[in-house]
Amino acid sequence: MLTGRKLALTLAFTVLVALAFGAGCRGFFPKPVLQSIAINPTSPQVNVGQTVNLQVFGTYDDGTRSQVTSGVGWSSAPTSVATITGTGSATLTGVASGNATITASAQALSATATATVIGNVTAITVSPTSGSISAGGSGAPFTFAATPGPPSFITADNGGTLVITPSDGNITCTVSTDNNSNPDELCTATAVGNGSYSIVMTYPSPTGGTVTSTPTATLTVH
Repeated sequence: MLTGRKLALTLAFTVLVALAFGAGCRGFFPKPVLQSIAINPTSPQVNVGQTVNLQVFGTYDDGTRSQVTSGVGWSSAPTSVATITGTGSATLTGVASGNATITASAQALSATATATVIGNVTAITVSPTSGSISAGGSGAPFTFAATPGPPSFITADNGGTLVITPSDGNITCTVSTDNNSNPDELCTATAVGNGSYSIVMTYPSPTGGTVTSTPTATLTVH
């Protein structure tokens, strides 16, 4: 039978062992280390003059994924298109129609997303409605005018999506400026061959969905 003194010493020893075991266990289970981050949503859209919230989610070395709620730095370029503020979640504000690169950083890691700022466009018309170029040549500009705007003109540089059918790689179009100082899509035939192509521009609608150019432009390669 344990005497009072021996019982006290035994209890004290048991407590010390328990504390040491607990400290050792904590050493076996270190805090997960952040491995990568991503912006959510990955392709944010916001109307001019409106806002949308962005978050950062992190993936850790133990395979878990959770939102990073503090210590996040945000930036937007160019700020003439969109601005962003916040240190955890962030508020993205649309300034002018176009695309802006959003960057988030946390614990020496970074992630980017392309934000599209949508203007007030309910209709798109194209001029001219047809054009032709020689095989292997260029010089077929199409201007996509938007109403009511802004923007007044839609290009692949300010949030528009140009669709070329058939998409065989023979036709490419890049943003240029015509003699009236209106931005347009200047098309080039990159291969020798004959064919007819449809050129269609789409743009996000401020109420959801898309706005499609009418009528469709037709490009003939000869």
